[in-house]
Amino acid sequence: MMTTSAVLRSAVALAFLAGTAAVAQEPIALSLGGAARLAAERNAAPQAARQRIAQAEARVRQRRAEFLPNVSAVALDNEHTFNSASFGISFDDPATGRSLFDPNGQVLGPVKTWDLRGVVRQNIYDPGSFARLRAAKAVVTAVGTDAGIASQQAAAAAATLYVRALRADAQVGARLADSSLAAELLAIAREQVTAGTGIALDVTRAQSQLSVMHSQLIAARAERSRATLDLTRALGLPLGTPVTLTDSLFALPIAVTPPAEADAVARATRTRSDLLAIGDQTTAAERQLDAIRAEVLPALSLFADQGSTGKATQHLLSTYNWGIELSVPVFDGFRRDGRMDEQRAALRELDVRRRDLAQQAAADVRAALLDLDAAREQLAAADERFTLAEQELAQARDRFRAGVSGNADAITASLALNAARAQVVDARAALQAARVSLGRAQGTVTELP
Repeated sequence: MMTTSAVLRSAVALAFLAGTAAVAQEPIALSLGGAARLAAERNAAPQAARQRIAQAEARVRQRRAEFLPNVSAVALDNEHTFNSASFGISFDDPATGRSLFDPNGQVLGPVKTWDLRGVVRQNIYDPGSFARLRAAKAVVTAVGTDAGIASQQAAAAAATLYVRALRADAQVGARLADSSLAAELLAIAREQVTAGTGIALDVTRAQSQLSVMHSQLIAARAERSRATLDLTRALGLPLGTPVTLTDSLFALPIAVTPPAEADAVARATRTRSDLLAIGDQTTAAERQLDAIRAEVLPALSLFADQGSTGKATQHLLSTYNWGIELSVPVFDGFRRDGRMDEQRAALRELDVRRRDLAQQAAADVRAALLDLDAAREQLAAADERFTLAEQELAQARDRFRAGVSGNADAITASLALNAARAQVVDARAALQAARVSLGRAQGTVTELP
């Protein structure tokens, strides 16, 4: 049986967990641009790209270490034997003139030695190290623009899914309106049957229409839930996080004035991350080529070591070794030439990709502008069709209420209105998707309001 204190502790723990869950499930309100910016920050791809930047910066620190002293400490407890003939010196007894050791050599030792030593090496002048450091810094810049590509791609994907979620929500509203209309026609049919002016076929036909609308409403709600789930995933949020869309498909602007094609292409050239990245990658490749060329230049370094050595720790003597080293590469079997050829080929490849990306950016901008113009015209046509469908339904419903005709014409008109309403939703969604496409083509998705 639980004690009073245990009950209180459990209650406090449950209250804490409930509060934590409430905080974790706090809804996040997002606009179209807000969703794009959040995805650019929280999506897995930009986060992974930022880690690649950290890796590149770490490599810069590794290159910078070549300019700092390399200090080490060595403690050696050694025992070895050696061949007396390997000295190349004849050790003769002064008294007898005979060799102290076998002229053909003999094994001496073992000799035990102790050596405690500090070692320092410092580069004084190394053009290759300077060039490699510049190349590493250029790689950091290139990786940074690669992260910009990942952010723009994540933002464009999230904005597209946001529009899809708005469309799904608008479809739910449209299906609710369709269901209300079907229910109204069913009520009219029943009233006329009750009054003796209608027939049972009209009721059956209206009930069938209401059932179809109910089925479409269920599908629309499922699509809305799926769109919200996909949007949450694209935003990098924990699954189950409530997301509130502050925009609606019918509240977003439709009177969009598209920019001139030349201006849009020029802006894309300035702001698109992939075009900026290819330029930074070219710079990094050029720095790598410079680093390889610098390896043939002489390098100057200073080395020194000092320590104590002897046969026993009681009789250690101080010794040192220092000097200045000049290293001049002479021949490496043409390995360096092969590396330079490889780097030049990489530069030519980057130039091909740069020209292709420039053409792709222009094509993307033109396609987005075409889609935007087409979406505006389709929306105008859809609005006109919707207006005419409303008029047709009103006339058919009046005839049905007056008993002049059955509800066949009214249901046919309602089906036309349902299709017109769906077309308006699709046209508005296409218009907003074209806005997102234009932002992606120009590299400005995160600037959407």
